[in-house]
Amino acid sequence: MKLSFRGRFQGYNRKKFQKDLVSGLIVGIVAIPLGMAFAIASGVKPEYGLYTTFVAGILISLFGGSKFQIGGPTGAFIPILFAIVMQYGYENLLIAGFMAGVILLFMGIFKLGGVIKFIPRPVTIGFTTGIAVTIFTGQIANFLGLHDLQKHQEFLSNMKELGIHISTINLYSILTAVICLILILLTPRVSSKIPGSLVGLLLSAVVASLFYPDKVATIGSTYGAIPNSLPSVHFPELTMERIQLLIKPALIIAMLGGIESLLSAVVADGMSRTRHNSNRELIGQGIANMITPLFGGIPATGAIARTATNIKSGAESPFSGIFHGIVVLLVLLLFAPFASSIPLASMAPILMVVAWNMSERKEFAHVLKTKTADSVVLLITFLLTVFTDLTTAVEVGLLLSVIIFVKHMSGLLSTAKVLPNPSDKHEHVAAHIVTEQHNCPQISIYTVEGALFFGVANAFEKSIMDEIHTNPKLLLLKMRNVPYMDTTGAAHLSRIIKHFSHHSCNVIISELPKQPRHMLKKTGLDATIGQKNFFDNTGDAVNFALTKLNLSQCLGCKHYAFRECKHLSDPRVINVRTPFD
Repeated sequence: MKLSFRGRFQGYNRKKFQKDLVSGLIVGIVAIPLGMAFAIASGVKPEYGLYTTFVAGILISLFGGSKFQIGGPTGAFIPILFAIVMQYGYENLLIAGFMAGVILLFMGIFKLGGVIKFIPRPVTIGFTTGIAVTIFTGQIANFLGLHDLQKHQEFLSNMKELGIHISTINLYSILTAVICLILILLTPRVSSKIPGSLVGLLLSAVVASLFYPDKVATIGSTYGAIPNSLPSVHFPELTMERIQLLIKPALIIAMLGGIESLLSAVVADGMSRTRHNSNRELIGQGIANMITPLFGGIPATGAIARTATNIKSGAESPFSGIFHGIVVLLVLLLFAPFASSIPLASMAPILMVVAWNMSERKEFAHVLKTKTADSVVLLITFLLTVFTDLTTAVEVGLLLSVIIFVKHMSGLLSTAKVLPNPSDKHEHVAAHIVTEQHNCPQISIYTVEGALFFGVANAFEKSIMDEIHTNPKLLLLKMRNVPYMDTTGAAHLSRIIKHFSHHSCNVIISELPKQPRHMLKKTGLDATIGQKNFFDNTGDAVNFALTKLNLSQCLGCKHYAFRECKHLSDPRVINVRTPFD
């Protein structure tokens, strides 16, 4: 992949450069407090969030598939990264992030960008809201100024810690947090172009520093001073043992990173009336997440809020994202010592607002109100995200979605015995025509409607196999409305054909769509059935079936299932060659 002045950079000029520069400056300023806040909440030092912001931000803009995507650390990653740091340590977090980058890279190369879009909406809403709750509650301690808390992976254990240490509440921290929160909420009403998080962070920090210094915990007092230098390149020790240990966290990081980045790209498309390349976006995300850990950065993805800010600020090309990364780098080099004085209580409201905005509370309530199976999937995914972990939540959510889908689809498959309708101009087959007195004993015609896959294949076989007791001479399956067939469906169809063949019954198929026919070719079943037994038109299939009748059995038959039956049942024409011979 190479940088080209076609496509995303086509027609680039000085005026667009100026717009990108302004937009990059604004987004870079917005990204600085968020980068530090996300890193702290993830259990790592704040400078690692800044490293991620400028390294991943530049790479995602350079190699990604969205024109306006802004990449960096995001709130969605916080519970996952915190859990990895707690369980495996920071060094292993870097390895998991690198592995996730490799996974994303290959997903893009093998054009799997569209696959992520098929994750059910109740699952994504469920775990996104669960993540929001985890982020919000995780900042209560900093908001209240509680200290000496032990950090746990479990939600209930962390809530218990809050109760145990509630007596250590710090009124100065609450005051600082409230000032920051008010400014975050009021600033957009004054000007939408001024980042409220930055205003709240700076002014509340200034108030704390001037009026009650040393009364609240700061970044410097808790994590040490932020270095004002470039991070050194460090290659984590990648061993097979570590790969096996971290493959599951890496897959979760890759999955969530892919979902978040593509969702952000879709939002950007809607705002800018552009169209992103999902596979290229995954490649860009993969490259960024492979290189960022070498600088000590945490996993990154597309950030919806920052991407929206980028577009609203007048961005014209991916250069705005590159400039945003450069701005963060310059601030790190020039103003790092000042950042060490920022109170943790000033960071808490920023993350709480992020959690509130990402919670999808309206969609959550809407799905719950439907009181459908999706509501159950949503609620279970949400509860498991909060009370266990995201891995378990997604696995169970997807499994429940599959079960519900299979159950729903199995109810849609129908088989019905039919005969030509004499009152229809074109004599289309219909089920209501079949009665005990109007039913051919030699030819059985069935319409099959619905996807023929593993969830319904057994029921399909049973419904057709019941017909074997009537000893028909020929079975015609009209499969026009079978849009999909898997290998299980083909296997059960094969069993039907073998059983009927054993009872000297021929099976013919009409109007079979392209995908099921292709599946029969791949399994070799079309050769077993025989090319002559496939028909594009059911009328032709019926005419063919009539040529296979045992005429002596037709004599005296009063069922009159077909218009030819009166002629064939007449004893006077027994020795006359019929048009069906």
